Amino acid sequence: MNSLTAVELDPSRWLEEYGDMLFRYALGRLNDTSHAEDMVQETLVAALQSRTSYSGLASEKTWLVGILKHKIVDFIRKQIRETTVDDISALYDATVENEMDNLFDARGHWVCPPRDWGNPDKDLYNHQFLEIFEACMRHLKPALAQVFTLRELSGLSNEEICNKLNITATNCSVMLYRARMGLRRCIDVQWPCDKTQDT
Repeated sequence: MNSLTAVELDPSRWLEEYGDMLFRYALGRLNDTSHAEDMVQETLVAALQSRTSYSGLASEKTWLVGILKHKIVDFIRKQIRETTVDDISALYDATVENEMDNLFDARGHWVCPPRDWGNPDKDLYNHQFLEIFEACMRHLKPALAQVFTLRELSGLSNEEICNKLNITATNCSVMLYRARMGLRRCIDVQWPCDKTQDT
């Protein structure tokens, strides 16, 4: 157990010791350098302001990551709120419910998965694949990318996403559907099966 107390915390070393790790964490969830930098800065300011409440039960690193997670969720919530009703409506068309019923099971997994992309475990660590995945994420509408990130990268349930972002279950499902289909189309075009044979 970490024995640090609020008095023993040394904020002057946070940026040097944890800055890169916090930035990578934020960038992996926001996919935007400037937003990730802002989140790290806000995290360090919040930690500085609340350092007297640090109990030492978690490590300093875990405590800072916890603050960062809250900052990221607040940021995404704000962006979702700024998405107009027309923007949400534009994501929805008359065929969405039928398409979703046909393509995804009750847990949100593909009933008929997309064509073979090779070995996902191997590709996950393949630099070229990650570049393509990140480029495809950047081409999604920001609100779609953020909801997808919360679901698939942060592991939140649909219910948790709805609660955190104050959106309806229908909006969440539609946004996840659009994000998955957009990524599927983009990756299928940019990462054909024969590429995986070369790695």
